[in-house]
Amino acid sequence: MLLKLEEPKILSDIIAIISDLVIEVRMKFNKQGMSIVAIDPANVALVSFKLPKEAFSQLEVEEETIGVSLDSLKSILKRCRPGSSLFMQTEDNLLRIEIQDKIKREFKLSLIEIETEEKTMPNLEFASKVEMPGIDLSEAIEDCNIVADACTFISQKDKFIIEAKGSLNSAKSEFSSDEVKIDIVPGEEIGEIKGRYSLEYLQKFIKATRLIEKTTINFSNNYPLKLEFKTPRMELSFVLAPRVETED
Repeated sequence: MLLKLEEPKILSDIIAIISDLVIEVRMKFNKQGMSIVAIDPANVALVSFKLPKEAFSQLEVEEETIGVSLDSLKSILKRCRPGSSLFMQTEDNLLRIEIQDKIKREFKLSLIEIETEEKTMPNLEFASKVEMPGIDLSEAIEDCNIVADACTFISQKDKFIIEAKGSLNSAKSEFSSDEVKIDIVPGEEIGEIKGRYSLEYLQKFIKATRLIEKTTINFSNNYPLKLEFKTPRMELSFVLAPRVETED
């Protein structure tokens, strides 16, 4: 396997985000590009990342899967500067990483065996889909984090709400259909669609809003949440299990 990226910063930024959830991953390479699918140790969140062939200036591979430590890979990728080119090549049980700018730097990263079974993105169907600016989602999540450890997403026909309630305090952000795009599956229009999710995980996910302008939020009543961050050159998605509300 041999590949070259002319703008490695996006890979560096995404690997840093993923490393908040998992410590090691399988990286799959084929003629379509690179992909990662991993589940956090608590089996609460799944992350999927795709870098298509168009993102690479050079991609020579049939099909190959390697296991890497994200802490080590993250530290190496952080050494890339604006204008750097990144080469990655497998050699025996090593990943050779070359960063070229004013000087040529070379790192060799030991590959690892990952014992957990290979993961795939689950096929989920959602009752509500909301598209909104990432910065607005980030602000709403940060507001909720002040008062509670979980927040509720609520979709109605003409508005989208993110709210959290603590023992004494609460926070609420409300967006009209003029501010965000709301799609509700036919048959679900009556009433509202609600899902409650951990803010600890959401705070990790929203780091991606610094990189991508738009965010797509998919959820249903008491059902997993899926956040999508997409550009023509990459796809990043998170799936999060719902927080089940219990009565005192």
